[in-house]
Amino acid sequence: MDNTERFSRKLGFIGAGNMATAMMSGIVSGGIFSSEEIMMSDVSAERLAFIKGKYGVDTTSDNMEVAKNCGTLILAVKPQYYTQVITEIAPYVSKEQIIVTIAPGQTLASLAGRFGSDSLKIIRTMPNTPAMVGAGITAVTPNSNVTSEELEYVRKILGGFGISEVISENLMDAVVSVSGSSPAYVFMFIEAMADAAVADGMPRAQAYRFAAQAVMGSAKMVLETGKHPAELKDMVCSPAGTTIEAVRVLEEKGMRSAVIEAMKACTERSRSLGK
Repeated sequence: MDNTERFSRKLGFIGAGNMATAMMSGIVSGGIFSSEEIMMSDVSAERLAFIKGKYGVDTTSDNMEVAKNCGTLILAVKPQYYTQVITEIAPYVSKEQIIVTIAPGQTLASLAGRFGSDSLKIIRTMPNTPAMVGAGITAVTPNSNVTSEELEYVRKILGGFGISEVISENLMDAVVSVSGSSPAYVFMFIEAMADAAVADGMPRAQAYRFAAQAVMGSAKMVLETGKHPAELKDMVCSPAGTTIEAVRVLEEKGMRSAVIEAMKACTERSRSLGK
C-alpha cells in the first residue's frame, strides 16, 4: 500500500448491505486491508452486529464517523438515499479523500453537485454480485481530480473481489445492464435449464450443478479462447444434431430479442435514476 497519510487511513463503507459486505470480504481475504483497517456504518444495528461478529471490522451507526476517519469512502447505499447521506457527510469530507460510489444513475457531475464541491476526488463504479465469490467485474470512471496513482490504488481495492475496467462515463448505464444486473438473467437461465432437466427426470440439486457448471465453463471458454461466441456455438452444433434443434427453438421463441429488449429497458431505467 502507498505510504501517504491519505492511503494509510481506514477504508470506509457507508452502507453494509450484501454488495458492501461482498466487497469488504474480498478486500480482507485478499490482504488488501486488514479487518482492523475497515470501518462500516449502517442504520441496522442487527446488520452491524452480524458483520462485526463475522469479520471483525470496526462498525458504527454514525455515517459522519466514517467520513471523519477514513481516507477512502465507499458509498454503498441505494440511489434513493444518496442525497440524504451526502448531505449528512459533506461537511466532513475533504479534497484529500477518495470517494467511491457504486449506485447506478449517479453521475460524476451530479455527485459533485450534491457534495457542493468541484474539487473532490470522486470515482464512480459499478460492481456486480459475483463479487461475493471473488469473480466480480467492476466498471470504473474517475473524475478529473483523481490522479493515475489514486485510480490504480482504488483498482487494487476493487481487485480484492474480481477484475475492473476503466470506461468512459457515457457507457456506465450500459454496464449496469451488461454486468451489474445481468447475473439475474443468468440465474433465470440456469433455473430454466434445471427445471427442464427435472422435467426429464434429473434430481433438482444435480440439475442445478449441471446447468451452473455448463454456464461457468462456457463463459470461461469465451474469456480464455478469445473466439467469437458464435464460433463457439457453431462448434457445438453438429449437422442434424441435438444442439442445433435446441438453438432453432430458442431462435423461434425470440431468445436474442428478449435479452436485448430486457437489457435496453435496464439501461433506460439506470439513466432515469439520475434524473
